[in-house]
Amino acid sequence: MSAAAELSEEKVLEVLKTIRFPGLSRDIVSFGFVKDLQVGGGNVSFRLEMQTSSPRAAEEIRRDATERLRSLPGVHAVTIQLDVREPAPMPPRGAVGVPPPDAALLPEVRFKVAVASGKGGVGKSTVAANLALALSRLGRRVGLMDSDIYGPSQQMMLGIEGRPQIDEHDEKIIPMENHGVKTMSLGLITDPDTPVIWRGPMVMKALDQFLTDVKWGELDFMIIDLPPGTGDAQLTLTQKVPLTGAVVVTTPQDVALIDARKGLAMFRKVNVPLLGIIENMSYFICRHCGEREDIFGHGGGKRTAEMLGVPFLGEVPIDPKVVVGGDSGEPIVILEPDSPAAAAFREVARQIVEQVTSGAPEHDHHHEHVHAH
Repeated sequence: MSAAAELSEEKVLEVLKTIRFPGLSRDIVSFGFVKDLQVGGGNVSFRLEMQTSSPRAAEEIRRDATERLRSLPGVHAVTIQLDVREPAPMPPRGAVGVPPPDAALLPEVRFKVAVASGKGGVGKSTVAANLALALSRLGRRVGLMDSDIYGPSQQMMLGIEGRPQIDEHDEKIIPMENHGVKTMSLGLITDPDTPVIWRGPMVMKALDQFLTDVKWGELDFMIIDLPPGTGDAQLTLTQKVPLTGAVVVTTPQDVALIDARKGLAMFRKVNVPLLGIIENMSYFICRHCGEREDIFGHGGGKRTAEMLGVPFLGEVPIDPKVVVGGDSGEPIVILEPDSPAAAAFREVARQIVEQVTSGAPEHDHHHEHVHAH
């Protein structure tokens, strides 16, 4: 009986964290599928609650979890109740009245990654631009959709001027392109000197056009630069687009990390996998002595990532050239490819590629694919 006495929820959760949803790189605990876990007297029981159109995936997880838990010392019986729903007209809790993602959106884009932040001022758009360019440098076909209504800046960062053309045949908008990245931003179609004062429905209408009326063509990655914060516009957009995953940008200060948690919570609410946290303005490299200085403290992003059980994608240093590059239309990945900041963005891009391609080849359509154990 001593083994059973030592059996704890922590040990059971440790085992469950080794089980991934077939075809995806995240485990069933961090996805929030494990509910009502009860451990006692050698008995383990819980409910497996998920939205998937593949009941086979749920059965696979149940079988896998049962086998692994039975081999845990002290376990006599395992009861797993399946609670599987079609991903469907029922909106997720908290996102009242929001329809399910529209699978028909951006059909030729393989991976759709949102870049978000819990608040403004953390350099989210700079991260999105450099991430798009770093992915492009890895040989991927990349699009960048700037959905920041109130401060659309991607056209400036990528050095794009003028107005987008309309294709005469299908009357779709042709995205602008520079440095090998196709871009669409409200900054390209609004007067730069006029503040945008739009109501929510107008905002969504404009973003709908970016999703349906822009001729993006075949892309490997679409980076979607979200407006800062976690309000209705963000929630609606993240729920509307069938996202592959999201990254949250933060800075090292504790207050920014609290905001980062809000961003992470928003994606969990709409069941979007979190690819990880990027800590921007992480440290400063003295231009005279080359020493690293942690002017905002150290390791906040990494600690937050560990605490929330999401990957930490890397630290991007403060470099005055990052700002210069953003203003001149040559982001740091282009301007100074050998700089520590550019190297940090390349590493983030590499990790994201690894995460999204380590699952099924087509992410949404291959739930049957099972990770080798």
